[in-house]
Amino acid sequence: MMSPVVYLVFVCVFLPATATAVVSDGMTMTLPLERAFPTSHGVEVSQLKARDRVRHGRILQSSYGVVDFPVEGTYDPFLVGLYFTRVQLGSPPKEFYVQIDTGSDVLWVSCASCNGCPTSSGLQQIQLDFFDPSTSSTARPISCSDQRCALGEQSSDSGCSTQNQCSYTFQYGDGSGTSGYYVADFMHFDTIVGNSLTSNSSAPVVFGCSTSQTGDLTKPDRAIDGIFGFGQQGLSVIAQLSSQRVTPNVFSHCLKGSNGGGGILVLGQIVEPNLVYTPLVPSQPHYNLNLQSIALNGQTMPISPEVFETSSNRGTIVDSGTTLAYLAEEAYDPFINAINQAVSQNVRPLVTKGNQCYLTTSSVGDIFPTVSLTFAGGATMVLRAADYLIQQNSIGGAAVWCMGFQKIPGQGLTILGDLVLKDKIIVYDLAGQRIGWANYDCSQAVNVSSTTSRGKTEYVNAGQIGNNSSPRIDSYKLLLSFILTSVLHVLVRGTNSVL
Repeated sequence: MMSPVVYLVFVCVFLPATATAVVSDGMTMTLPLERAFPTSHGVEVSQLKARDRVRHGRILQSSYGVVDFPVEGTYDPFLVGLYFTRVQLGSPPKEFYVQIDTGSDVLWVSCASCNGCPTSSGLQQIQLDFFDPSTSSTARPISCSDQRCALGEQSSDSGCSTQNQCSYTFQYGDGSGTSGYYVADFMHFDTIVGNSLTSNSSAPVVFGCSTSQTGDLTKPDRAIDGIFGFGQQGLSVIAQLSSQRVTPNVFSHCLKGSNGGGGILVLGQIVEPNLVYTPLVPSQPHYNLNLQSIALNGQTMPISPEVFETSSNRGTIVDSGTTLAYLAEEAYDPFINAINQAVSQNVRPLVTKGNQCYLTTSSVGDIFPTVSLTFAGGATMVLRAADYLIQQNSIGGAAVWCMGFQKIPGQGLTILGDLVLKDKIIVYDLAGQRIGWANYDCSQAVNVSSTTSRGKTEYVNAGQIGNNSSPRIDSYKLLLSFILTSVLHVLVRGTNSVL
């Protein structure tokens, strides 16, 4: 199906050499029309499309839109252990599978001639691909003098190659790493603006081109094409698109915890009446929250709030790139002891490979206490048993459930990973510097708001984005009619100004 941009190209190229305009007094006037390019110097269609994408990007800046990404994967470490989405990059567009990661900033994908990059994935239905800048007509490397290279220093160890390319190195908490160079190219996506019609859109973004990978990133069992960082720094895609006024400075996700996972990820704000918000801790590289207390069945645990205070190696972080959840070391043992005491009459505790587990024939939802995390401003996140336990296996007809909360020895970090974030709407309101959440069935559609440049708040059903293509066809017809009408209107205005 042709995009609106292609229709515009054909209309402009095949206009006649003269056009007749009728002015208000009944006179007619014939005006010569000249080609923008002489026929002896033909222009490739790809060049026209590339130039129109730039123009389209400028048009998109006039109003905010809601961008929808499909979500696949699950928190379950025995299945996938991560949530991922698909992005389209380059000209012509190529699709890549990337992990959704709020704990890092930059989007990067494996590139041609990558050292250590897996070539196949154990994840079902995923075919890995490599981005090759030489095959994209719009790809441009970022030079060391480019101001966007300086933005990269906020997120990684940046450097400069002998070819004057802005390079990067990322090291992750699991010991894996990647290095490469930054490239600018177009990202393609579906946008809803105003009347809720879906249209093919694109915008220029800077992302990483990975030429080397180490650690778990090299393993093919759960390999994907890269990582989609949703952090706050200048080179994150959400920061880039919001600075271009393509999207609002807010994104949301709702990750399904059952039935194969999946969920909703939108660049926009999910609207839900039960959302509660807590402010972000300012001037932090991650999404740090001020956790103040933990309660079991409404009873606050005797843990000093100082245990959760934010510093260089302490604090509470929201991170969708982490599968499990982690408690500060000083809080972990009291938490486990309190859980054990609460369920001691109904389960048999056991330790498996260093993990605290429980053997039970009953539903854990009926036995284990509700855990409440209270944050600054009084916002409380309520965790059911399935939000902090993971079913591992069965022994003699009894289920083995293990504690999903872990601890990092010697560190005071509390990390809220996918285990806790699933089955909830999570809103990252970067403009308001706050995070909100509400328990939700993420198999259901959600309403998303987008504030336009005219100050109007619009709501769309994110569950319907991209599900019906007929409005898109109608919009193409309307656009073609509008273009033809506008050409004649311009000619008439030009004639009036001459007269």
